[in-house]
Amino acid sequence: MTKILIWFRNDLRIHDQEILIDAIEENPEMIIPIYCFDERQFQTTSFGFPKTGKFRAKFLLEAVTDLRKSLQTIGSNLILRKGIPEEIIPDIAINYQIDLVCFSQEATAEEIKVERKLVKALTQAKIKVKSVWQSTLYHPQQLPYEIAEIPDLFTNFRKEIEKKSEVYSTLKTPEKLPSIPNINIGDIPTLQNLGLEEYEASQKSVLNFKGGEIEGINRLKNYFWEKDCLKEYKKTRNGMLGSDYSSKFSPWLAHGCLSPRYIYEEVKKYEQERVKNDSTYWLIFELLWRDFFRFIAVKYGNKIFYKSGLQNISLPWQENWSIFETWCERQTGYPLIDANMRELKTTGFMSNRGRQNVASFLTKNLGINWQMGAQWFESLLIDYDVCSNWGNWNYTAGIGNDARGFRYFNIPKQSLDYDYHGDYLRHWLPEISAIKGEKIHQPWKLSPQEQKQLKIQLGVNYPRPIVDFFQSIKHNEKVYLSHT
Repeated sequence: MTKILIWFRNDLRIHDQEILIDAIEENPEMIIPIYCFDERQFQTTSFGFPKTGKFRAKFLLEAVTDLRKSLQTIGSNLILRKGIPEEIIPDIAINYQIDLVCFSQEATAEEIKVERKLVKALTQAKIKVKSVWQSTLYHPQQLPYEIAEIPDLFTNFRKEIEKKSEVYSTLKTPEKLPSIPNINIGDIPTLQNLGLEEYEASQKSVLNFKGGEIEGINRLKNYFWEKDCLKEYKKTRNGMLGSDYSSKFSPWLAHGCLSPRYIYEEVKKYEQERVKNDSTYWLIFELLWRDFFRFIAVKYGNKIFYKSGLQNISLPWQENWSIFETWCERQTGYPLIDANMRELKTTGFMSNRGRQNVASFLTKNLGINWQMGAQWFESLLIDYDVCSNWGNWNYTAGIGNDARGFRYFNIPKQSLDYDYHGDYLRHWLPEISAIKGEKIHQPWKLSPQEQKQLKIQLGVNYPRPIVDFFQSIKHNEKVYLSHT
């Protein structure tokens, strides 16, 4: 009988879990599930930011704790280690005479490098390896083309997929696993063990994000079935304040606590039992965007991380740290930007609409190297997904999957369009909450008399705009066009 080791990565669940099902089908006498906290993920990025900040680290610890509990309920457990996975896993595999190691494939360079080193070490030890792709809604085998031939525009990708591909059904959740051998299972580390500070979740957060498969499934049930929010998703998804303007499944998707196919099947069930409309379609549409960025990352490899991006456009991006820190520290003088950056730094989350605006402002108004923004997001976002994050930053910087060149967001207009009454701004910027009406979106238009009445002194308790909006756009567009 076979002895199997299962290496969990960004797939922290037991539902729709192919590596578990594959292991069970081998009729093994032993299965050892393991998760390794890769110490490299808790170092710093090339610009000096913590690679995994406290928000995502806390969510990860909760997800790993939840996975251990789920495995215990079906007769197994989760072995925990901290270090270098491609060194730790072969040692355990050799010590326990493992015949087969199973794991999920990832899409980008750092993770693939770990996979290759692991496979090499296991192969030298004459241990078989099986890896599976299960991070996307559509499996690569279901695509109507090879990954190398994937269209570079999302619309073309989506249309072909919708016409020619089908989503595989979810896999059954296992009811029983063989018990693990007598082995030190290891303790769940603390944030301090990982070199990070402990913290209490902010009361201002849109949602109390908690890691784990159970929490992810509960969020879906609450959003779809209890609050019946899915039917309005397309109308509300561009909101910025509150728990239910969007699904907020992204943290659980990023850590693999929720399977995209599970979400898809729940949407289809909702369409049958409640309503089928533009909103139900749009949630699947968003899952397709996630697939697109992941497949594009596979297609182009490390180009997604290059300063010149997927389009190989060399622009004279600035690395002015003083200006960059003004953006990070919500001191730009543009309330929509400052409120979103405050939410990010306080909670580890930001709405999709917010992300688009702050990224546009950094690249199209300030002309700052987009890689700095991408790494800042990587450090802070609770739902950081390498492919979606870097793909979206490529897109916003005008060097990715977008044929329309220099596109920018009109920040004052966006603020008025998506936070008309200023509720979001007042929530995050109490220093200007006394401003009534539309002027909260552009406080620089307050007269000296109005500032005195409201006890707001621009440049003292709230900054003046760091740049003139349209002049900075005009300047950076000229730079962009001269290099393309």
